[in-house]
Parts: sequence; C-alpha cells; structure tokens
Amino acid sequence: MLGPARRALVERLSQFDSVVEIGIGQRVAVARELAATEIDVTAVDIVERDVPPGVTFVLDDITNPDETLYADADALYACNFPPELHQPALTLAESVDATLVFTTLGGDPPVVPVERNTVRGGTLYLARER
Repeated sequence: MLGPARRALVERLSQFDSVVEIGIGQRVAVARELAATEIDVTAVDIVERDVPPGVTFVLDDITNPDETLYADADALYACNFPPELHQPALTLAESVDATLVFTTLGGDPPVVPVERNTVRGGTLYLARER
C-alpha cells in the first residue's frame, strides 16, 4: 500500500513511458505500481535487489553512472533521496534529458534547485523538467 506522498509520486510519473528509480533499496511499492500501469520501469541500486515482476533491475552507482542505462528514460525518480545524491542525479538527468523528481527524508532539504510540490504526507521535489 502506498502512502499519500508515494501515491502522488506515482501520479506524477504516470505521464511518462519509461522511468528509472534510483536507489530502489527495499521500497518497491512505487516501482510496482508504475509497472502495473505498463510503464517501462528500471530500478538501479549499488547492491543487488529483488524487484517486482515487470521491473528491470540493474546494478549501477549514480555517482559514476553508466549513462547508457538511463538514455531512454523519460524520468528519473527516487524516494527518501539522500542529499549527497541530489547533484549527481541532476547532472545525470541533464545529460540524458530526463525529468528528475524525488522525495527526501523529512528533515533533509534538497541541495539542488527544485520546484516544491506540497502533497498530503510530504513534498515532491521537481529538480528538472524534460
């Protein structure tokens, strides 16, 4: 089940054909929901992770990314995104011409310029619009 902020993220990303979740970790609900709507979903992390059916998993480190993995993505997104990854993700999004949207842990402010979208249960940060 998705909380309100994650539901808002799914709604925001539903306009895209292909998305990449950066640092999926063990939180797979957003990727699962997006894949269920027939969006092409890829999840990346620096360690092997189990992902839901319909989601492709790839090992990668966005601080030194293989840009070919992201080249076809319309949007990059992350949940509970730590500040030290904001700039590498924005640089990558600019390089592959993708939207970048993320949530943070409540007390972590974004460290890149963003448009704040207050939603029930949190804030979505839009760092780059395609």
